[in-house]
Amino acid sequence: MTAASPSTPAEIAELLAFYASAGVDDALEDAPINRFAEAAARPAGRGPAERPAERAPAGPRLETRSETRPAPEQVAARAQAPDRPAPSSGLDARNIPDAPARMPAAAAVPDEAQAAAARQLAASASTLEELRQHMAAFDGCNLKFTAKNLVFADGNPNAELMLVGEAPGRDEDLEGLPFVGRSGRLLDRMLAAIGLDRNSAYIANVIPWRPPGNRTPTPHETEICRPFIERQIELVNPKVLVNLGGPSAKTLLNTTEGILRLRGNWRVHTTASGIAIPAMPTLHPAYLLRTPAHKKLAWRDFLEVKAKLKASG
Repeated sequence: MTAASPSTPAEIAELLAFYASAGVDDALEDAPINRFAEAAARPAGRGPAERPAERAPAGPRLETRSETRPAPEQVAARAQAPDRPAPSSGLDARNIPDAPARMPAAAAVPDEAQAAAARQLAASASTLEELRQHMAAFDGCNLKFTAKNLVFADGNPNAELMLVGEAPGRDEDLEGLPFVGRSGRLLDRMLAAIGLDRNSAYIANVIPWRPPGNRTPTPHETEICRPFIERQIELVNPKVLVNLGGPSAKTLLNTTEGILRLRGNWRVHTTASGIAIPAMPTLHPAYLLRTPAHKKLAWRDFLEVKAKLKASG
């Protein structure tokens, strides 16, 4: 007895899923072929390997559909329900355009809800210590779960000069302080060159948690952390702000210009309460370690900072 053909969309979907799980991924003929009947009619002693080749037009050999067909396990994976993610291939999901839709919710980059929560927490902090506690308790940024420590700040919160970098590195993550590795030692020498040190400056980062492998923070991560650093600047209220590197300058000065174009030119960072703080974008110490020839540019920028501090009295 012949089974009835599927007639509803649900029945058709079930049949297609069965075909996919069985490795049937292509319809080659309009009518079914009875391969068992072909095998029975085949002369004795001739196996499949000895079957004469099918006739084909003379000329260069063309690639056939069977050679480019995906493997059965690939087809089966495609037939899985949308809410069941396919097995991991080991590739970086950031390089796959539609990967975020299939990633587990726990691994997703936080969305606007977390950014709104960060803004609310930051605005409610009336002191730097309260802000630090809010940041330590905040779970809305995925970077927190891969970092060892919150890197809040270092130096003197009453200083007239505040310096802001991008994100902590390995050494900073281990110690919980910004700029303590090779870049930090160079920054110390840069401050000493204008008569300052960590007791006469305040140092922080836009991102307070180390990104895995020192990768560049994503725009989502930056936007989630932005309210914290903006409130930190507002509470410190320095007379001069120094943006160390392009990411810090672009985030806090709302610009898309590159750091080599920005550096050496005074800009303004405006706090939520409307206070305008002079800001000097300059090259990041890590960049200067890789490109020592540009240290002279940073030296000029720090001389501008020294003059501005002196003029502000």
